[in-house]
Amino acid sequence: MTPSPAPPVLKGTVYVVDDNNSFLVSISRLLRAAGYTVHAYDTAAAFLAALNPAARGCLVVDLQMPGINGLELQEALGKSPNPLPVIFMSGQGDIPSTVRAMRHGAEDFLTKLAPKEDLLAAIGRALERDTQECQQRRHREELFRRLDKLSERELEVLGHVVSGQLNKQIAADLGINERTVKLHRTSITRKLAVQSVAELTRLTQEAGLFKNQPPATP
Repeated sequence: MTPSPAPPVLKGTVYVVDDNNSFLVSISRLLRAAGYTVHAYDTAAAFLAALNPAARGCLVVDLQMPGINGLELQEALGKSPNPLPVIFMSGQGDIPSTVRAMRHGAEDFLTKLAPKEDLLAAIGRALERDTQECQQRRHREELFRRLDKLSERELEVLGHVVSGQLNKQIAADLGINERTVKLHRTSITRKLAVQSVAELTRLTQEAGLFKNQPPATP
């Protein structure tokens, strides 16, 4: 008995939004054949209503649609906590729209007559970008979870520490004794799970916590 072929390995999720039903069907069929999970919508409003905040993947969207158009959808996604990479497809070239889309972070802008290889290449880049940006968001979320453990006074001490001040200077500035500063610093390093001033500085820089702080030392 001949064994059945193994199912294809899914490459990622692509959301397609286009009010042209025939194009929506054909592009969805193409992407599924290429190994992608596809969710298709004929309006931007339907896509936004169904979108899970934790969704992963990328968006292929028509530029001109009734109601919310492609550029407006890109803007709405950009304001969300999970902005999926966007690839625009248009029936005709539109230089001003292309410039606006790319300035707002679009992965690519293709015409609907573009070779399928161009579309698949753009989707591959967009999905790789989604993975990287998702990792960055998770990293920042973890930083803020750790920082949220600090008391107001510990945050105050932390700001002085990463500005390069010694315990004696911090104590004088805050009107507390040096031993209290040392206790706060011990608590800070324990809660943030770091050991050095350089690590503290990098952490606060990544979180954008303090402005005008000196760069971290290697």
